[in-house]
Amino acid sequence: MSTYRVNPAAPDEAYLIFWQERHLCTLTTLRPDGSPHVVPVGVTYDPAAGLARVITNRTSAKVSHVLAAGPEGARVAVCQVAGRRWATLEGRAQVRTEPERVAEAERRYAERYGRTPRENPSRVVVEITVERALGRG
Repeated sequence: MSTYRVNPAAPDEAYLIFWQERHLCTLTTLRPDGSPHVVPVGVTYDPAAGLARVITNRTSAKVSHVLAAGPEGARVAVCQVAGRRWATLEGRAQVRTEPERVAEAERRYAERYGRTPRENPSRVVVEITVERALGRG
């Protein structure tokens, strides 16, 4: 059986480049009943910090699901696919509201997706501490 494990702190060059290209991703959170909630998002990956980041509105369902998990954070996964290339990052998510963290997430989003996010005073960032990486860049 093939293995597609990647060291999340030191991904190979092809994997890292794949996370720098402009791709739509999905974020999977769990609803209170345990069923998966999968939504399209923009994701940035920062292996040096061990984080993936998703900017969103504080009233979104994904934020509610993460907050409902409590102070230890919610188990989540983000994924992207393009042809035969794919990548998944798994870990624990926390909702961050600190202006400097939101600004850093917005900066990274603009860098990856080639556009500055529109002004949103209700913006927060879902920070995922990456524990596992899988895929083939």
